Amino acid sequence: MEEVTSCKIAMENCVRTKTFSVAHLYKEEKAMEMHIHDCYELYYSISGGKQFLIDNRFYSIVPGDLFIINQYESHKLTQIDNQLHERIVLSVHPDFVKRISTPDTDLDYCFTNRGSRFQHKVSLNKDQQKRFLYYINKITSAKGYAHDIIEQAAFMELMVMINTLSDTNAEAAAESEYKYNHQVDDILAYINLNIGQPITVEQLAEHFFLSESYICRIFKQATGTTVGKYITARRISIAKAHLNEGASVNEAFEKSGFGDYSNFFKAFTKAVGVSPKKYANLSVS
Repeated sequence: MEEVTSCKIAMENCVRTKTFSVAHLYKEEKAMEMHIHDCYELYYSISGGKQFLIDNRFYSIVPGDLFIINQYESHKLTQIDNQLHERIVLSVHPDFVKRISTPDTDLDYCFTNRGSRFQHKVSLNKDQQKRFLYYINKITSAKGYAHDIIEQAAFMELMVMINTLSDTNAEAAAESEYKYNHQVDDILAYINLNIGQPITVEQLAEHFFLSESYICRIFKQATGTTVGKYITARRISIAKAHLNEGASVNEAFEKSGFGDYSNFFKAFTKAVGVSPKKYANLSVS
């Protein structure tokens, strides 16, 4: 499998082939706002030095950290330094993982299990880092006869490793692992608890007894995005989840918290790349 140097190309390859794609990144791409996409994402940091906001959880990033993100989770990489950030990103099609799973071994588990103790981050020790990179090298260096079988076999072994580590990590994770700024953390929790209702910065200011300008400032400093963009991304994630579960477009609109259908339609289409109706049809096809 060819190793690409762009997350965008990796995601396009993943969607086109309905399998997976590997990107090895050495230089910065244009920073994305809070976003979602139709592929699972495995994000492995080689150099560290960044920060992740995934839904309402903050995570610091150090070398050897692996992040497991599904297609409904809005996320943003926050740039907190000016160093180059080397990382490996796997874009994985959900249907592919389900297809290669067995009745006894659910390789999709790490992407779908979101219990109360789940953590998106798994910190790999030195031996685990070597194993991870071994599987990546095996996938990207396979050539000639049976290259596809070698790639899939290595990918399956990698997913067994990740699922095992993710399950162990969930048992040992502490709630304080993803705390960052207690005020911003409280604001994120409030937004996610009330995402189905209208939420404005003015309401947040009244609820937390803080000024609107102060909330906007600390939220942007902590998350790298605005309150409005974060809320929109979370609502689109919720709408996608409902559409994938068979809800009608109107039901997804109502349950996601958008107060205006026109705004819902425009925001969804811009973020996902297709209209809500077309996305719903693709989900059931």
